[in-house]
Amino acid sequence: MPDSQSQIDRLLEIMHTLRAPGGCPWDIEQTHESLIPCLIEEAYEVAEALRDNNSDSMADELGDLLLQVVFHAEIANETERFDFEDVAKAISDKLIRRHPHVFGDSDVNDSEGVLRQWDAIKQQEKGAQKSDYHIKRANDGLPSLMAARKLQKKAAEVGFDWPDIKPVVDKIHEELAEVEEALSENDHAHLGEEIGDLLFAVVNLARKKNFDPETLLAATNTKFVKRFQQVEDYLKAEGKTLNESTLEEMDAKWEQAKLKES
Repeated sequence: MPDSQSQIDRLLEIMHTLRAPGGCPWDIEQTHESLIPCLIEEAYEVAEALRDNNSDSMADELGDLLLQVVFHAEIANETERFDFEDVAKAISDKLIRRHPHVFGDSDVNDSEGVLRQWDAIKQQEKGAQKSDYHIKRANDGLPSLMAARKLQKKAAEVGFDWPDIKPVVDKIHEELAEVEEALSENDHAHLGEEIGDLLFAVVNLARKKNFDPETLLAATNTKFVKRFQQVEDYLKAEGKTLNESTLEEMDAKWEQAKLKES
């Protein structure tokens, strides 16, 4: 294994060279704002590598994500706002502050207690006042499925949550009925609102059963692609393309692909 610190220093030096006069024109043109899509994309690619449990891919994608941190630190350092050392120090200090059961005298000894303690320390650090809202923002920049789960968890912290699953499932049926009713109306905006309510209710079911809805949907997306490719393979074996096939033919191949999986 290479010395991690020397490799970090090497990465910082490479990034500095890319941004310096005579470096890479594209890298020099980038700003914090222009790099936001890259940061989001790299984070999702890391998540996909983790789901695939591919060690080589994990290391590669985590490196791409680390580059984004280094990139932003270099841009900030150019105007003497902060640098990579400040970033590393900030997170190291935060980890020590928020783990007093490891680095201090707190006696918390289970995961649930650790999370409660973390949130309490976080609120103290932010200097939250009693007049602050318990839920302050809708999304926090998160993808909407993740944001919905986070909002529901925050509401549950103060008891705004159903105690069991039945009313959660009933709510899904209620929202689905409202979608069906909206479909009969000539109001596109209202239909969209009702579909959003239905999605929010389904996220609640996932949360109550300790699933991450973002992960569930990602897995379903992967399953859909795999099955659809199998449908195409079946049709090709019969000398047909997707465009030359009827819905009934494609649906039959879809069912065949499902049976193959079971």
